Amino acid sequence: MTVPGGRWIQHWDPEDETFWKETGERVARRNLFFSVLSEHIGFSVWTLWSVLVLFMGPEYGLTPADKFLLTSVVTLVGAVVRVPYTFAVAVFGGRNWTIVSAGLLLVPTVAAFTVMEPGTSFSTFLLVGLLAGIGGGNFASSMTNINAFFPLRKKGWALGLNAGGGNIGVPVIQLVALAIIGAGGGPRVLLGIYIPLILVAAVLAARHMDNLASVRNDTGAAKDAARDAHTWIMSVLYIGTFGSFIGYSFAFGQVLQTQFGRTPLQAAYLTFIGPLLGSLIRPLGGRLADRYGGARITLGNFVAMAAATAVLVAASMAKSLALFVAVFVVLFVLSGLGNGSTFKMIPGIFQNKALAQGLTGEEAVAYGRRLSGASMGLIGAVGALGGVAINLAFRQSFLSVGSGTGAFVAFLAYYAVCFAVTWAVYLRRPAVRVPAGPAGPARAQDRPDYLHV
Repeated sequence: MTVPGGRWIQHWDPEDETFWKETGERVARRNLFFSVLSEHIGFSVWTLWSVLVLFMGPEYGLTPADKFLLTSVVTLVGAVVRVPYTFAVAVFGGRNWTIVSAGLLLVPTVAAFTVMEPGTSFSTFLLVGLLAGIGGGNFASSMTNINAFFPLRKKGWALGLNAGGGNIGVPVIQLVALAIIGAGGGPRVLLGIYIPLILVAAVLAARHMDNLASVRNDTGAAKDAARDAHTWIMSVLYIGTFGSFIGYSFAFGQVLQTQFGRTPLQAAYLTFIGPLLGSLIRPLGGRLADRYGGARITLGNFVAMAAATAVLVAASMAKSLALFVAVFVVLFVLSGLGNGSTFKMIPGIFQNKALAQGLTGEEAVAYGRRLSGASMGLIGAVGALGGVAINLAFRQSFLSVGSGTGAFVAFLAYYAVCFAVTWAVYLRRPAVRVPAGPAGPARAQDRPDYLHV
């Protein structure tokens, strides 16, 4: 059914298998595809400055510390705007906001096209970098929207594909930059390519996406999610996974240039590999979480991330470029895998809370869908702040000791914290079940069982 101002679906029940097979799956997949497209370009615009700094040679007058500060500012804005972008889906509708958020990407892209030349002040670059941060918000609104389209049993795969397709915007813009640098082109060529792509994404969203009436005007869901401890616990874990992914995506090329003396072209040949593989594996992380439980996959993943980081410390101290790049790529892959598993955990956590409160059937499903969708935006916002911390940690490490070794030691400690939190909250002990009896049905006496979320 349509209403003035957009295409609205009034009835949506993906948990009904008949509805899903006859109507729901086709509509959900169509919305997923065009959501991925818009989010993909949003990620490219958000990480634009991780590429542009490679073009900025000595004639720009920027130090390595200046460049790390610049990318930190871009990451910070991308994290902060995820909060209002989450609300925007409930206020305007998923389709409508996808059109608006895609169109807004023109602002930072055109602004960067205008100022990208030697002689521009550092403060101007910082201001334009602030604008580029809005590209990071597309993730939050896209995930909140797509979460409502899919049934619980499909969320790990769907959310992993949605986020992974968006994340691929990072290596794609790096690959395009590599081709432009190799051909002797400048940064304005790169920006000129993306301006028409933004327009295409907005038009396609307008033509092919839908709004869900059940999601609109539920701005109170974000407030309820913010009051729930699991929103902040999962934020800690998502800092470790997505914060690592986006932080390393911004910093990898600069680390190669500053610590290992690579030229912009040499760095560009290497920087895209990690983000590409990390993006591609994110749906697999969701799929594994669907099958084995997100908490289990996340726990093992943090063990592997800590081990890889320990090897990175050794490679950094030994100044071994080959080992450093190889293990950094592995760390990207693990961050992508963890991104998929952590986001699969979120719907399961709130669904289990609904059951523990005695809710059943559609009422339980609606509770879980409502809070998980809202919490994803908040968790995504806090998780992205990890990217800010990573860039600031690299900046301080290079200022203090001339290498990134100190930063990697800090990251190793954080992954240990994430391991401990995952085990203590979600895997340490299952709920103690009280069997059904005269007093009522079986219930969780202790707490909900999160072992399989």
